[in-house]
Amino acid sequence: MRRIKIPRFLLRTAGPTLAIPFPSIRETPMIPVRRNILLAAVAVAALSVSPALSAPQAAKGTHKTTQRAVAPPLSKNAGAAEAPVPAADLANPKYGTWGFDTSGMDTSIKPGDDFFGYANGKWAARTEIPSDKVRFGNFDKLTVLSESRAHAIDMEAAAGKLDDKDGAKIGAAYASFMDEALANRLGAKPIQPELAQIRAVKTKAQFTTLMAKANSTEFVTVFPVGISIDAKSPMKYAVHAANGGLGLPDRDYYLQASFAEKKAKYQTYVQQMLTLAGWPKPAENAKAIVDFETQLAEISWTRVQRRDRDKTYNPATPAEMDKLAPGIGWARYLAAADLPGVTRVVVTTNTAFPKVAKIYADTPLATLKAWEAFHVADGAAPYLSKPFVDAHFQFRNKELAGQPEQQPRWKRAVAFTNGAVGESVGRVYVARYFPPAAKAKMDALVGDIHTALDARIQKLPWMSDPTKAKALEKLSKFTVKIGYPAKWRDYSKLVLTPDDLYGNAKRAGAFEWRRDVSRLNGPVDKAEWGMTPQTVNAYYNPSNNEIVFPAAILAPPFFDPDGDMAINYGGIGGVIGHETSHGFDDQGRKSNGDGMLTDWWAAEDAAKFKVQTDRLGAQYSVFEPLPGAHVQGGLVMGENIGDLGGLSLALDAYHASLHGKPAPVIDGLTGDQRVFLGWAQVWREKIRDETLRQRLATDPHSPAVYRVNGTIRNIDGWYQAFGIQPGDKNYVAPDQRVRIW
Repeated sequence: MRRIKIPRFLLRTAGPTLAIPFPSIRETPMIPVRRNILLAAVAVAALSVSPALSAPQAAKGTHKTTQRAVAPPLSKNAGAAEAPVPAADLANPKYGTWGFDTSGMDTSIKPGDDFFGYANGKWAARTEIPSDKVRFGNFDKLTVLSESRAHAIDMEAAAGKLDDKDGAKIGAAYASFMDEALANRLGAKPIQPELAQIRAVKTKAQFTTLMAKANSTEFVTVFPVGISIDAKSPMKYAVHAANGGLGLPDRDYYLQASFAEKKAKYQTYVQQMLTLAGWPKPAENAKAIVDFETQLAEISWTRVQRRDRDKTYNPATPAEMDKLAPGIGWARYLAAADLPGVTRVVVTTNTAFPKVAKIYADTPLATLKAWEAFHVADGAAPYLSKPFVDAHFQFRNKELAGQPEQQPRWKRAVAFTNGAVGESVGRVYVARYFPPAAKAKMDALVGDIHTALDARIQKLPWMSDPTKAKALEKLSKFTVKIGYPAKWRDYSKLVLTPDDLYGNAKRAGAFEWRRDVSRLNGPVDKAEWGMTPQTVNAYYNPSNNEIVFPAAILAPPFFDPDGDMAINYGGIGGVIGHETSHGFDDQGRKSNGDGMLTDWWAAEDAAKFKVQTDRLGAQYSVFEPLPGAHVQGGLVMGENIGDLGGLSLALDAYHASLHGKPAPVIDGLTGDQRVFLGWAQVWREKIRDETLRQRLATDPHSPAVYRVNGTIRNIDGWYQAFGIQPGDKNYVAPDQRVRIW
């Protein structure tokens, strides 16, 4: 289910890469509208703790939910078996007495050798990753809080006690997932209609038509299509097409020797799913499926290639696509995808299309049908009986990500409900937990950060005046969204029932697709959000030239209205700066202030920019968090530019906030030191090796330790604040430091 507004066709192409809750957020491969997300969620995001039925009221007079007659309980068991969540589990966390947890520092470590360890070493030594999680840190603590609050809302809805116009839908979604007994009684029955449709296919043309329905069904396709903003005409939507079909997290899992064991385990898992689904010859078909996907992986673009917004913008007519990928019949394919009459499609990975078409043409129909049957079963597994759920967990979470234990069912139910009717849950969340004062303070902080960037652009020694003028114009046109959307999603046409979990999942996906189709020829909804308010994350969207900060991230350790402002600038100030800097990173810089993909840079300025970004990429490519597994400097480039720009801007904005007065010293720490510690505290994280290995292959974000150590070593103020000297392990000579924004 989608918690982030990302075209569904991208989520249905390659099985479970890293789930995006944005969340935590990770970018989806081949995404035509690029949202830069602060943090990517790993594997199946694991959240914990539970919320209380009686939640504290929000500040008076704002964000009221629509008052309705309270719906009756959805069933005699809905919400009844669960105890209310303790009030303590719904309260914002506190960090020390002034916003920083000094007890987590390890001052035996030199700041210049390992600043992450200096700031977080004792915390790391005493912290264990919960058994139902693949990582744990301060992001995850807030995610646990948000999950608990959503749990309280969901339970109220399931018990018929929630005063909201969508209370019954929220309750139905949650209750349907919690009814494990019904799921176990049904076994594989819910997916039999899809399997019957696959069995009924007699020709390759019929199979192509079946694949085309992927967005409104649970089928998958090697040629996913979707609708998102047109990068070169950002007031309009466009149909986009990509290549897909992989069931492992990335092409590297099929092709690199280091992932050979995972590939073999995948084949075993495919066989297991086919057996559970009752598909014939499971062992023989599993091998054929993995061989087929390996061929697709060999011709798929790398994630670094897919980051290039220029190379992934290739408009074509259906007739031109027939030449590019013959044998598909693109006009018929689009019509079957609910897109009749479409005359223009933006092809992303264009050079892969003819190769995919040939592989598809050469693959036996029996293999394709088995491949489709596997992906139906795999995609449906979390909503089916225990054998499906357990098999899915054992491979997707335990084998690929190292998660020792399955999450409690209520946590998965909360995630499912957030995915189905996330903005309805968010409306209640905001009314209860997001005071108006927080939004006002965020507005001020954003203004401070943008003032700092304005000043830095004007002083850039490497950029010419004409390009500076256009950069300043772009900055002046940023849209800022804080807390929650001005207009809530209308779910009135979405049917959810408490006794049809798999049907709810299908209808929720189809609802989103039909909503996209219905507005294809209309203007872009600039008020739309790509995350729910209860998401702990933030993002930049280049086509809207907007930065977005959901309510749930506006809490300690990011933002504490009662805490030290230096910590706030290092926390939420760095986040604001990070997202703003995405508008000027190696891909974000390709859009102008109106969100249009266009080259507004002088050639000599672009060349100077590339010198610095190449140096930054080289710095990160040296990092080797696991033996033989390096950070991919090209893959994480945009996020690293965001981190470097964000923390630099936060430090400048903090200095400006002092208005010439000396910064207070707290517990022997200067103001500048506390800004850097605030940044490091945000990135406190421990992660399992298998998850880290997966992220190195798939995630455009650097591991947490390098988001600290790799960033601060390029900022002159860090050297001055902590007295960093040559010989310290993280020391970089002044002429080798990366200076971009």
